[in-house]
Amino acid sequence: MLTEVADAVRLQEGPPGVRSVLRALRRLAPASTKELSRATGLPVPIVAALGNELRRRGLVTEARPSRLTDAGADLVASLGMDLVLDATCRACDGRELVIPDVLDEAVTRLRALMESGPAADMAIDQSHCTAETKVRRVLALLTAGALPGGSLLLIGDDDLVSLAVAVVGDVLGGPIVERVTVVDISPEILDHVQKASAGLGTRVETVQHDLRHPLPAELHGQHDVAMTDPPYTPEGARLFLSRAVEGLRPGPAHSVFFSFGGKSPDEMLEVQREIMALGLVTNGYIRNFNEYEGSGILGGVGFFQHLLTTTSTASRQGEFSGPLYTGDKRTRQREYTCAACDARIRVGPGARWTSVAALREDGCPECGRGPFRPGRLVPVEEPPASAEQPSGRPPAPAAAPSAVNAAAPSPVTAPAAPSPVTAPGSPAAAAPAPRTYGWRPPTEAERAALAERARPYVTRQADERDLPAIGRFEAEIARVSFGEDAIDDPARWETRLGRAMEKSKEGMIVAHRPGDEPVGWCWVSINQNAMTGDRYANFRSLAASPVDNRGDVAELLLTAGLEFCLANGITEVVGRVHVGNVPMRTVYRKFGFDPTSLSMKLFLPKEDGVR
Repeated sequence: MLTEVADAVRLQEGPPGVRSVLRALRRLAPASTKELSRATGLPVPIVAALGNELRRRGLVTEARPSRLTDAGADLVASLGMDLVLDATCRACDGRELVIPDVLDEAVTRLRALMESGPAADMAIDQSHCTAETKVRRVLALLTAGALPGGSLLLIGDDDLVSLAVAVVGDVLGGPIVERVTVVDISPEILDHVQKASAGLGTRVETVQHDLRHPLPAELHGQHDVAMTDPPYTPEGARLFLSRAVEGLRPGPAHSVFFSFGGKSPDEMLEVQREIMALGLVTNGYIRNFNEYEGSGILGGVGFFQHLLTTTSTASRQGEFSGPLYTGDKRTRQREYTCAACDARIRVGPGARWTSVAALREDGCPECGRGPFRPGRLVPVEEPPASAEQPSGRPPAPAAAPSAVNAAAPSPVTAPAAPSPVTAPGSPAAAAPAPRTYGWRPPTEAERAALAERARPYVTRQADERDLPAIGRFEAEIARVSFGEDAIDDPARWETRLGRAMEKSKEGMIVAHRPGDEPVGWCWVSINQNAMTGDRYANFRSLAASPVDNRGDVAELLLTAGLEFCLANGITEVVGRVHVGNVPMRTVYRKFGFDPTSLSMKLFLPKEDGVR
């Protein structure tokens, strides 16, 4: 059975990996997929796929968080894993370090600096570590004797460890390092570090540099200790560690602190070979030391390794031009199943969605909802098990689920389904329906009439002062769109939209009474079809508060959104609406939107005849 489950999800760890999940379930139940991922070191999608296989065999409960069934408990007992004994330190939770009370202020200040800093770029494997992790990294430097004093080289610093060193020094009453040098390619990160470190008393130098090239000559052999959190590939580990070695003073016993995400045994063997090839030796290793915000695949954690230089340490890395990031190296797609409608969707290179995060943002192409259960890995060349797109046609533009509210008491999801697949050679395939153009900008008289109906509310571009209200709109949208799986904390949405607003406020529109907070919110993004290169607009969000003239406010926002599209040369607009949201369907039809697809859903009884 263990072998069958491992083979079903192509688990590199084989039967021992399945055993580790069963053992963790026995010890932690009830346990979420994320908790099991952290306990076993297996990626979240793999743990989820294993859980599904175990459920099919009646060994794990259908209800979440998961537990072993009676049959599962019997199996664990028969495998000799029934003993539950957890010796993990309860004070540090296995991280070997505890943040002292005197540094609570540092954690609080670093959270604020993170909020105002650049957003993580998932395309290049960025995922910011928590404020607590930043402080723990500084404590690790102090515990190892690398600080206080000396000079610290940071190879990449999207985690803002430079600011953590400066803030901890400020809280403790003086600098804990003579000099910090930050080498990063991002001008946004370096600018934030420069501005935030000013006045903290720690000397922080920033160098903009592409690490694919060797370090500038003036940085060679100038630092006592280095730290890096590279892209999570063997190539990323080798490149960033090589640059760290270049910047260290020659000789043995200089420290390199290395953060990385858990990988399969074969992948980790590659990483360890890269470490040894550089002449570095492991002096310490702490699993789950680093906690990250948004690193869902790895369970939000990674390990922390203390390396030491030796007399053999040397960097032979010249210019680098190969694949570096996880996305660059991905050669297979993963099949995900929508929990709401059981649609199977490919994610990965060459697919409509290159990451599951993008799929979650857009919603299921069939029902507009989610969440999504990870399944098997498949080669890019293998044909899909079920059609995701109309046959013979390029993919339709991806659109995020919008929650639109014209007259209902709360925002209502507006998901769209893909067009039905048409058999080749059928009349519909031979002669597609002619395109219609159903909206034109209002005349001056029509605009004046709409403005009168919507009074006292007017529209304007959204800005930072609107974020609290926008956060509440998006939280309600999430509740309606995703039910129990919703992220419905307004503060989190406020932060997320704030970061999006930093990149561009275009297409973000609010309706408000001048001087008051918004009563309506519209977000239109301009996207590009990856297959055809065509640009199109996506109504990501549309919502209005229950004011007396709510329908007119929604119409005012929709008009402003469409005028934004025209001003940017857009000729195709995507909007989604739930079949039961009649008021919003009416508004869409009033503006000339035509239904292009219909999602059909059927529930089948379980074996006992009860759904």
